[in-house]
Order: sequence, then structure tokens, then C-alpha cells
Amino acid sequence: MANALQSRLAAMLEVVYPDLDCDYLAGELMEAMGLEAEAPAPPAHHNNWSESDILLITYADSVQATGEKPLVTLRRFLHEKLADTVPAVHILPFFPYSSDDGFAVMDYLSVNESHGGWADVEAIGREFRLMADLVINHMSARSRWFENFRRRKDPGRNYFVEVDPQANLSQVVRPRTSPLVNAVQTDDGERYVWCTFGEDQVDLNFRNPTVLLEFVRIIRYYLERGVLWFRLDAVAFLWKEAGTPCIHLQQTHELIKILRMLIEHHTPEAVVITETNVPNRENLTYFGNANEAHVIYNFSLPPLLLHTLVTGNCRHLKTWLMSMPPAQVGTTYLNFVASHDGVGMRPTDGLLTDEEKQQLIRTMEAFGGRVSYRQTPTGEQQPYEINIALYDALKGTTDRGPDQWQLQRFICAHAIMLALEGIPAFYIHSLLGTENDRERMEHTGRLRSINRAQWDVDRLDALLADPLTHHCQVFRELKRLIALRRRQAAFHPNATQFTLHLGLQVFGFWRQSMRRDQSIFCIYNISDELKQVALSDINLIGTDQWIDLISGERIEDLAGELTLKPYQSVWLSNRE
Repeated sequence: MANALQSRLAAMLEVVYPDLDCDYLAGELMEAMGLEAEAPAPPAHHNNWSESDILLITYADSVQATGEKPLVTLRRFLHEKLADTVPAVHILPFFPYSSDDGFAVMDYLSVNESHGGWADVEAIGREFRLMADLVINHMSARSRWFENFRRRKDPGRNYFVEVDPQANLSQVVRPRTSPLVNAVQTDDGERYVWCTFGEDQVDLNFRNPTVLLEFVRIIRYYLERGVLWFRLDAVAFLWKEAGTPCIHLQQTHELIKILRMLIEHHTPEAVVITETNVPNRENLTYFGNANEAHVIYNFSLPPLLLHTLVTGNCRHLKTWLMSMPPAQVGTTYLNFVASHDGVGMRPTDGLLTDEEKQQLIRTMEAFGGRVSYRQTPTGEQQPYEINIALYDALKGTTDRGPDQWQLQRFICAHAIMLALEGIPAFYIHSLLGTENDRERMEHTGRLRSINRAQWDVDRLDALLADPLTHHCQVFRELKRLIALRRRQAAFHPNATQFTLHLGLQVFGFWRQSMRRDQSIFCIYNISDELKQVALSDINLIGTDQWIDLISGERIEDLAGELTLKPYQSVWLSNRE
């Protein structure tokens, strides 16, 4: 007789595999995850995070030392420079790969030998909460599984999506301009495989439940090696159905729920994060009813914040923030301004006009950025992402070009991110103030390489120790702001948030702690001019003592004004 967990899994599996014995499949999944029938259910609506949580995003080889495996160097750098700053680290794919800087995985269960070994990954996991990628939509065309597909043998023979090249694929949503269907020679003739992201990344066939079982075993392997947070890469494309857009299909949502249920029954403190670089309304669906992703990336934030700071106008950022629903307890947003990928343009659909998008693109190109494109179902090419290092992206404004406010504008962007509802995530190159790496981009021939620099750790240490460099200034100030943020109950990822209305050149919002004993008014001059804000417009409670946490300045006259320098940030709190 099926137990409660098995019955719940079977009900979800029925949606995905209506023709299978889903009770039996649920039992197989539980066995693959090592779950007993009486496995205790995790607490409902429980937050596996607090205001002290900050995530660092890095490649295994973002910092390097001669004669040393990069994971060893990374661990030492994290321990020496960031142990008191970031409690969680996302190491981007560290597996053997054939392309796309790790996202064409050849072997899910091995660590790339050039990076180090599992012992190095586990060592980082013992000191930091560890996040890893589950590259679940596709796999390398040079993997053993795909070689077996070609040779028509197991495991792999039926692990990849095959498609009739004459099928109606006109509605398929594409993130790339490369061919969707690719011909492959196999031992029993030519076959056609589905490649969402390119011919070296062949989409996996989740219609075959054996593929789901394989990934459950992979997840368990990661859990046993200290991974606690799982980034489900490109998961929106998981299920394919000819004649549909093949994105956000119901089966995809059910598979995420199934994986979450298995993961949190194995490790209640684990977290599932969906990577769905899509328009905002579509992105929000991955919360489900607090039963799908624990955390979703706030993909609209980077382009909107970038647009705000280079135009000096926060209208769209403010409108978006007012429209964002508060996340249910047990779910939250992952806020970021930069990542290993470019600044996504699809998440601006419905938020910026076509002309505003083009204006942003022209500005970023003037600052050294490049643009990659995607193909629409009608064959039209549209901007997909802007590839640029964030420090260079904020070197000036649309109207005036580069100016003297680059550092202040860059810090302002992160001060906004740090205070918003959700968990802040810093790309390592933001913490370091890394600039465009044109040489690397030209060497690899890939636009994304412009923002994927690799530092020699000795040179980096010297720059971070020199207070005259912008690298040192960025690193010290961001560490200081992070330390301030981590001490404020009102900055809990699920604390109350309301948008303030302070005009188009001053952006602001109010945060209140879950116990309602701390309020912080977060106010930002997003222009290159001096601005005054009447304190009466903020409505500070007169019986409280107010202090700007960032400058340490106390507010004595509640009828007075705040004078904000260009790109100055203020966190007015009634508690120190």
C-alpha cells in the first residue's frame, strides 16, 4: 500500500506520465533518492534563509594561481577575503564540459580535472552554503550518454529528444538563432535531435521516465557531497510538445514540484532555484503555490536598474516594484544586478518600450558592450541580452556619456539590490569591479566572455590592497554595505516592502521587519545632480530616533530635508 509521500508523488506523476504505473514510478523515485516510506515531511512555509544570507556567484576558475588547481585557489580566496561577508557560494558548472563555459556537461558526476576534485568542492561546502547547477534541459553532444544514443545502446539510447523535421515547430519560443533541429548520424541511420541552445547542447528527453530517475540519482549524489542549493538551469524549456511554444508547459511545472518534494524530504534545509530568463509574469509562475521553486531569479531587476541609472529616471523601476507580489513565506526572490550571463532583454517585455530598449542597447554599445539575439517564431531576430561588465555598463549616462560618477553609480546599484525584498546575489566580478574583458571575448569568439574574466590571484590581491584602485574601493564599500545589511531584521528576504513616491529622480521603498520592530526607509538619488527630499514626504514616526545606517548621520529635524549627492544611498532606520 502506497504511503503518503508516494501517493503525493504519484498524483503529480500522473500529470506527466498518464499512461504509466505512477505508484510504481513514485516508489522508484523514492528509492533513487534514498527515502524511506516514513520520511518526515519538511515544515510547510518555512524560510530557509534570513537577512544574513548573501550569495556569491563565481566560476571554479574565476581566480587562478600558477601551479594550483583553481578550486583550491578559490577556496583560499573565499576564506581569506569573504568568509565574514558571504555565507553562500554558487560555483557555476564545475563538471567536464565541451562548450558554453560549462553548460554543455559531459559527465554530471565528475569534477573537471583541470579545476580540481570533489574533495575541493566539498571543502568549500563545509565553510559556505554551496549552490550548484543542475543543467537539466540539455547535455553535451560529446557526452557518453549521447555517444550511446548514436550507437543505439543504453544508457542513452532514448535519453534525447528526437523530432520529425516536418513537425509543426512554428510556435517554439527560442533563446537563440541557431537551428532548433539538427541531423545526427547513428548506427541505425540519420536521426533528428532537438537543440534549444545549439548543436553541442542536445535536449534531454523527460518523456522517458528513466531520464527523470537518472537526475534524481544525480541530485542525491550532489546532496551527499554538500550541495544545498540547486539552480535548475534553463528549466522552462524542459518539456516539448509540437504545436506549442514548448516553454512553461504544465509537465515542466509538475516535474519541478516532483524534484522539490524529493529534495526537501531528503534534506529539509535544501533550496530549489529556477533559472527562467523570461518576461516577469511568466517568471512568477515558478513559485507555484509555494510548492515549486523556493526561490526565483528576479530577472527584470538588472535591465530595469541599469535603465534607471543611465537615464536618471526611475519611473519604470518604480512601476515594476509596485506590481511585484510579496513572496509567500517559504519562497523569495533572488536579486542580482549582474551574472555570468548578459543583461537579459526578454524580462523587459511589457516594462520598457521598444524605443527604450534600443536606447539602452545603444548606450551599452557605446560603453563597450555587445548584443546577442534570439529568433522569434516568425523568424525575426530580437535582442536577447546585452553582454557587458557591469562596472563599464555604469560608466556614464545615456545623455552625457562617460562621466566622473562611475564608482558612485555602481555602488548605488548594489545598495538598491541589497535592500530589496529577497536574497542578494553578487557576481564575483561585481564585487571586484572587473571591467570589460575584450581580449577574452575576441579570443573565445563568444560575446559572453566579455564578462567572464579570469584573475591571477596575486595580481588581484595587489589591486585589492591598493586604496587608489577602483577595485579596492568597490570591494571595501560593498563589503561594508553587506555587513550593514546582514544586521538588519527589516532586510529579511520576506520582510514587508512598500514603494515610496519621491519623484522620478529619487527612488525609494520602505522595509519593515517581520516583528514590526524595525523600519528602514531606503532612499536613492539615481541622478547625476544634487537632490533634496523633504522628510515630511517620507512620513517618519516622530517618536522614534532615526539614523542613516550608511553614513551614521542622525536625523534631528523631522521637518527638514535630506540633501542627496549624485547617486547617494540612504538607509534611514529607527534602530541602529
